[in-house]
Amino acid sequence: MTDPAAVERDAAEAASAFAHPAVAPDATATYGEHPDHVVDFYAPRGETQGPAPLVVLLHGGAWRAPYDRQHVTPFADFLARRGFAVANVEYRRGSSLPHQNAEGPVAGRWPETFDDVAAAMDALPGLAADALPQADVRRTVVTGHSAGGHLALWAAARHVLPAGSPWRLPAPPMLRGVVALAPIADFAVAEELGVCGGASAQLLGGADHWDERLPYADPAALLPTGIATAVVQGRDDIVVPQQVAEAYVAAAAKAGEMVGLTLLDAVGHFPLIDPAADACAVVAEEISQLAW
Repeated sequence: MTDPAAVERDAAEAASAFAHPAVAPDATATYGEHPDHVVDFYAPRGETQGPAPLVVLLHGGAWRAPYDRQHVTPFADFLARRGFAVANVEYRRGSSLPHQNAEGPVAGRWPETFDDVAAAMDALPGLAADALPQADVRRTVVTGHSAGGHLALWAAARHVLPAGSPWRLPAPPMLRGVVALAPIADFAVAEELGVCGGASAQLLGGADHWDERLPYADPAALLPTGIATAVVQGRDDIVVPQQVAEAYVAAAAKAGEMVGLTLLDAVGHFPLIDPAADACAVVAEEISQLAW
């Protein structure tokens, strides 16, 4: 049973992260025809010298419809105030209506969630050139929180997807690196721990599709990538516990790749995207080390 004090702390951290008002973007572009096929761009704030690195931000929310990109707009603005150009990507999540025998909205859509992230990543260099000329797409770092951390790791691993995958790239993507924040990075461990109510299995379409689709979606199965990767994780996270991140890092090591893991004491799930929290500054520094 989860410690009641930990639950109370998590609720307080979530309330702090969600208390910030949404920040409007400087520009918006579309990468497809669906209403969720949009990217919001945030220009680097203050006096910047020359082009700024581009941070691609993929929001979390267990791939479920009620959680969209709006809740990370304060984080996007925080990064922009740190001198980055930011692209906040929306994508299709699960249905907003509970399915039969489900406790709430089902996580993700197969294959649409992956279709969208792949399409957005492929379109971003051109979109950024038009909407945010300050962005240096040659210095792109992908980051994401929770389910978005999964998508960030996946986006950097498309060149090692199984042959025949519609999302596979012929060569590694042009990225400086990935900074995954409390990511759902190892699906098997996440399911063992019941992360987000079995969201990983729901994303794959349920238990009947688990074995078939896992090699196409699980970051722990898509290694090594050859892309510089860092994971930032709160030690007190009860939403996506640190065992998930540690399992991914161990899988990377077994595959011959080193993934950086920063464990933050007395930090739960939400301070990583909360501009009022010290952990958010740690995240910005991790991005800076890859981008600049």
